[in-house]
Amino acid sequence: MPNAAAATFNVLNFGAKADGRTDSAKAFTGAWAQACASTQPASIVVPPGRFLVGSITFSGQCANKAISFEIQGTLVAPSDYNILGKNGNWIVFEHVDGVSIRGGLLDGQGTALWNCKNSGKGSCPSGATTLLFSNSNNIFISGLSSLNSQLFHIVINVCQNVMVQGVSVTAAGNSPNTDGIHVQGSSHVTILSSKIRTGDDCISIGPGTTNLWIENIACGPGHGISIGSLGKELKEAGVQNVTVKTVTFTGTQNGVRIKSWGRPSTGFVRDVIFQDAIMVNAQNPILIDQNYCPDNEGCPGQVSSRIQSLFWAYWAYAI
Repeated sequence: MPNAAAATFNVLNFGAKADGRTDSAKAFTGAWAQACASTQPASIVVPPGRFLVGSITFSGQCANKAISFEIQGTLVAPSDYNILGKNGNWIVFEHVDGVSIRGGLLDGQGTALWNCKNSGKGSCPSGATTLLFSNSNNIFISGLSSLNSQLFHIVINVCQNVMVQGVSVTAAGNSPNTDGIHVQGSSHVTILSSKIRTGDDCISIGPGTTNLWIENIACGPGHGISIGSLGKELKEAGVQNVTVKTVTFTGTQNGVRIKSWGRPSTGFVRDVIFQDAIMVNAQNPILIDQNYCPDNEGCPGQVSSRIQSLFWAYWAYAI
């Protein structure tokens, strides 16, 4: 629960409109500016309703290390994918410390962009990640739902001490590049008790990830839980101390997967535990691919990164 003495900032008081049509980004940044400047813990309240929000960035450093977003309503991305599609990100938190997000729904309205990409037209923008935390510490995300992201749903990039729990991610099984949660360059990240249904990896783990704990996850549809791809660059940080346990994969392309490009690299995978997994109609329950090359064009075909110290335990398969 938020601190009883916390300063409270309701986005309606800053001009936000819960009509799903009026861009309320300035109201959200106004509330953030006040919360960030507060010397006491602060709570930003998003009441019930649909709030249209364009691309928005919440930046630190702040005067306090306890800012909570209490989201009771829905944040909606612009329906025209070109508005966000070339920005790369929709909602960004950078250089923050002690931020929490509790509840709420983020609706990326990505269906039209998926259709463009799946049509093979070739003129579609890349799309926007729904929620990005970058270069931040002590982050808590609980009870948040992400729907129909244009690109990745949640990205944790170069962060320390992150807790994600009770998250729901939903996108169509054929939605391209809609990873549920992506972690890279971060340490001491915990992902618990979440349900992820998407068109790409339920959880993807990139270079430089250490001390990651994943537990009690329902994954599917999707591409499973993947470490990588790794080794695309010659000089690249490794992945180590990763635990994945108590996961159910249902109707997924893969279960647990490690993928690295077939070329020399300083990257590595080390000290990984996969434990207590249930596979239901998973096409590739366990996949280690050290010659990853998704488009089969210009594949290096060389010796890939090192994979060491894997532990597999307590697997159950159901057809």
